[in-house]
Amino acid sequence: MAEEGRMDNNNCSQSIRCSMGIAAYNEASNIGRLLEALVSQRTVAATLVEIIVVASGCTDDTESIVRSWTERDPRIRLLVQTRREGKASAINRFLSEAQEKVLLVSSADLVPAKDTIERLVAPFADPEVAMTGCRPVPVNDPGCFMGFAAHLLWNLHHQTNLIDFKAGEMIAFRKIFERIPNHTAVDEASIEAVIRGQGYEVRYVETAITYNKGPDTVKDFLRQRRRIHAGHLALRAAVGYRVATLSTTKMLGLALRNLDWRPRAFVWTWTVAGLEGYGRFLGKRDYKRRRNHSIWEIATTSNLLEVPSPTTSGT
Repeated sequence: MAEEGRMDNNNCSQSIRCSMGIAAYNEASNIGRLLEALVSQRTVAATLVEIIVVASGCTDDTESIVRSWTERDPRIRLLVQTRREGKASAINRFLSEAQEKVLLVSSADLVPAKDTIERLVAPFADPEVAMTGCRPVPVNDPGCFMGFAAHLLWNLHHQTNLIDFKAGEMIAFRKIFERIPNHTAVDEASIEAVIRGQGYEVRYVETAITYNKGPDTVKDFLRQRRRIHAGHLALRAAVGYRVATLSTTKMLGLALRNLDWRPRAFVWTWTVAGLEGYGRFLGKRDYKRRRNHSIWEIATTSNLLEVPSPTTSGT
């Protein structure tokens, strides 16, 4: 499959060359699936030149799995941080090593559809575009409460993007800066702030599908939501940038406009809203207490990804 991907890339001499960076901490359960999906990407407008995995303080088989992939595809490189330093630090290591001017960044717990790289990179043919974002689609079962919560939040993320850009999960951007703050807990938002602050265009590519998995427990849900909200508050304080989802009132209004009135969905929606509100309260408290979320607690129920087949965007 890797050879097939290289043949497709080489057929297009005018394609946009790009580098992929993956931040990994104990992702042995998914890193192989992610690398398989990347080397098998269908590309014409894009050429994926290199895939750099930054393994940060891993204590499982992540590094050995990546090393086996480096022998299968020469585009894959492994960089090891002996201790866990956080995702922002891993991204900065990638930025210092990447060869190309168009970069993609992903966590190791995602799986892109077959054409996601192509769709994310193609808009960079316009020199005014400097960042693109994908549409994350959770694989959680929407028939259970936590699965419903994951689908609800990512659908609100999608609806927000149709109005105003909000980066999330896998992103692509031009290398117009050297690093982001190591202490940030919201790396995509930090990159978004830099790109938009320099006057470049950003684009949401709703057909660039990336599969993820949301938390399966309330505890993990709250842990994730408080970290993100605390990070967004810190970003606003540091550089004056507000992400599109920061306003609770705005997000509540969007939820009301998309409210499912069926009894179970109606009750679950308001329960999720209550949990989100509590998570934001905890995040605000963390921010005021200057709690550092740059090395966050892992949501242990959100890293076992079962991707639906076929993994294509279908749109």
